[in-house]
Order: sequence, then C-alpha cells, then structure tokens
Amino acid sequence: MNQTAMSAVAEYVPDFAGLIARLKDSVPKHCILSKIEDTRPYECDGLSLYRTLPPVVILPENEEQVVAVLQACKAFNIPIVARGAGTGLSGGAMPHAQGIVLGLAKLNRIQKIDLKTATAVVQPGVRNLAISEAAAPYGLYYAPDPSSQIACSIGGNIAENSGGVHCLKYGLTVHNVLKVRLVTIDGDIVELGSEAPDSPGLELLAAFIGSEGMLGVVTEVVVKLIPKPASARVIMASFASVEGAGLAVTNIIATGIIPAGLEMMDKRAVHMVEPFVKAGYDLEAEAILLCESDGTEEEVEDEIQRMLDVFQKAGATRLQVSNSEQERLVFWAGRKNAFPAAGRISPDYYCMDGTIPRRHLGRVLRAIEEMEDEFSLRCANVFHAGDGNLHPLIMFDSNQPNEVERAEKFGAAILELCVQVGGTVTGEHGVGIEKINQMCVQFTREELDFFCAFKRAFDPYGLLNPDKVIPTLVRCAEYGKMHVHGGEIRFPELPRF
Repeated sequence: MNQTAMSAVAEYVPDFAGLIARLKDSVPKHCILSKIEDTRPYECDGLSLYRTLPPVVILPENEEQVVAVLQACKAFNIPIVARGAGTGLSGGAMPHAQGIVLGLAKLNRIQKIDLKTATAVVQPGVRNLAISEAAAPYGLYYAPDPSSQIACSIGGNIAENSGGVHCLKYGLTVHNVLKVRLVTIDGDIVELGSEAPDSPGLELLAAFIGSEGMLGVVTEVVVKLIPKPASARVIMASFASVEGAGLAVTNIIATGIIPAGLEMMDKRAVHMVEPFVKAGYDLEAEAILLCESDGTEEEVEDEIQRMLDVFQKAGATRLQVSNSEQERLVFWAGRKNAFPAAGRISPDYYCMDGTIPRRHLGRVLRAIEEMEDEFSLRCANVFHAGDGNLHPLIMFDSNQPNEVERAEKFGAAILELCVQVGGTVTGEHGVGIEKINQMCVQFTREELDFFCAFKRAFDPYGLLNPDKVIPTLVRCAEYGKMHVHGGEIRFPELPRF
C-alpha cells in the first residue's frame, strides 16, 4: 500500500488565508467561519470524548459553492471533513486539525415528492423525520428511523448507513436510497444509482453509502417512500433473564416472522428510561422485548397472535399488546429516548455499536455484565435485537481519574468480543475514529490495503475525511504491541462461545 499517499496530508501546513481569499468571489462571507467562538460548536460530533477545534468552517448554500470549496481545497492541499447535523456517534465528523469542516446544514430543501414513483428528492441537510412529515399527507413515509431522526440529516444517514428500530423489516439507508448526486474531490459532479430498476456501469451506490465522507460530498438524494401501514401494534414482552429474551428473538425469526421492529432493553436500561417516559415498562424483568407488527388489520391480528405464542413458549413472564396508536408510540418512546435518558443517571456515557449473530445475544450480554466488574463501570443495553446490532451504553464520569480510559477499554473489549463470536465492529454508527483500532482486529492487512485502494480511486490526494475508518500499518502495529505475548500478537482474552 502507498502509505505515503495516505498520510501526506497530515504533514502539510495549510494556507487558510489563501483558501479564503480564493473563495471570496464564490462563497458568501457569512458562510465562512474562522473565529474560535464560531468554530467551537463544530469541534466534535455526538462522540464528545474526542474533540478538535476546526481552523475554518464553511457552510455552502448550494451545489455550486460545494464545487468551489472542493476545488479550492484540492488546490491548496487542505483536508475536508463533511458534516451534517453532527449527531454521529463514532467521531466521523470530528474536524481535522489542518483542514476545514464543510457543513451541509444549509442544503436543506425537499425538492420534490413524486407520487407516481413514490420517491422524494432531497438535499443532504434535510432532517430524516422531515421527509416523512412531508410525505405524510400522501399516506407515505421514509422507513429508516434512527433514534436521532428528529435531528439527524439524510446526508449523515448516507455517510453512516443508518438504520433504526424498523430496519429489520424495511432495511437500512442502503436499501431505501435509489440515487445520490455527489461532488468529487476534483469538483466533478457524479450521479450514482438510478430511479430505474438498474443503472448503467458499475454498481457503486451501495459502496458509497456507509463510506463516512471519504469518497465524495453528497448534494442531492433520491429516497424511496412506502405506504403507511393501515395498522401497527406492539407487544411488550418481559423475561426473567437476558438469555431467555435472546432465545425468544431467535425463535421469532426461526418461525419465519419478520417483525416491523424487534428491540431489547435490559433491566438497567428499563430503570433508566421508565421514570423519563412513564411507558409502563416492567421494572422487575431482567429484559424486555418490543416487537411490532404492521400491515392490514387482519395481517397484524394474525401475526401478533403468532408472536405471542412464541413468547409464551420462550418463557415470557408478562405480555402486553398496545391497544391504540397512542399506546404504541408510548411503548416505543422509552426505546427511542434511551440515550438522553442516560443523562439522568450518569454525567457521561459512551454508546457502542457492535453486531453479532442473534444466537449469541444472551451469552454476549452476560459477558458484558461480567465486564462491568472488570472495568468498574455500569453498562445499560438497549439495541436492535432482531438483527443483532448491540448498543451498550457505558456510563462514566469524565471528572473522575481514569474513568475515560476505562470506558474506552471497556468499549474496545465489547467490540473485540463481537468480532470473536463472528460479528463486526459496527452496525450503523460507523467506524470514524472510535473503532479504528478494532479494524486492525477484524480485518487483515491485505483487506485494509484493498479499502485504501478503493478510497484512492475516488480521492487520490487523501483529502476527504483523512485519518478515519482505515487504520495505517503503523497504527495496527502499535495497537498490536499492546497485546504482544511471547512474540505473538494476541488480543485480550474474552469468553469463547
């Protein structure tokens, strides 16, 4: 691999004055921020553990200005970190100390709702929930619904391939985006995908979605809209153990049922959110499942009964079915507000994002519980059980000695456990800077070199979101040294299943 090409940017001293002077005729003055009090709000994304003050923040108002910024940054060899709403949880939008932040919040127009094709054409700064709000009068909505959907932007969803509580049935962002218009580092405008069933040339749309801003900057998106179901109901099922709840998840899928949503919360998470949302969660249960069915009233009635039978056979200690749309939304409110609810019981929290095979849910959750003692920190688990996407919330106090370091090590141990049982280090939050060391654990050097080659095909100068996602050979070697024993690289001993 050409390590020099991937690291040259980090050694360069940028000319920001020259950059701003070049942009004076193409980007309005009020769209360029360079004072510390103006750039400070952009120093991190939702992963506030890591911060870098950006020297310059540029907020373009249209595609032409995006093109001008990228061409200028290429000319001055200045890194670019594209940013949406800043709700990401892996440090993907953390600024580069020698680069600019390219904020896309002003590109926030819904261009068109097309009823004939059931699509919406939107700019990257449009909020996820705003798409469904605009489509609601026509009986349509946009399916991916991250917990942050009230704030997160569609451009950021594309960067991270976001999911949500209904991704089990309706898919992630990659399954719901038909076409992306983007600007390359050279300032060229490229369109990936098609509104037709197929598109000419190589199929690069799926590779672009989830690429974390390393390949290009999105300026327009065509998303798929689907009809709002006639009926939707949720089962709230309680279990006396996390293993029992995990078995119930496996059994639901094994019967051939694909719920609209299938989420799990452990006892600590339930106690964390119930005072906040007052949803009537079972405070005695070791774990609860929220399992939704949607469709026609007849389909929902039949599927709810089949799922109740599975839960009863799996040993559910309490079963409750929503009897109204208001009650259904209340059941979901605790799950969707779990992250802010953590602030009620802890000064800080660290949200992880690993994915595992469903059959290991109970065992992995038990292993995480044992890690709480090892790292002397609490952890609440609330996650997408249906597709095995874990979201452990590690709680700590950054004002206490060593707690930040222990939280980071706790998170690393969880991710490496996910890899060990046949999973992956991320499901929907991205790698960013948070999981870059664990990329050394999951992938071989040859695989990482291929990732670098793919990035160079789009960004040969290494200017788009550098030093993220793909670890260098040096980083992997240094991380490996932390676990060397007897001349062989070994990672922390974790429970084997």
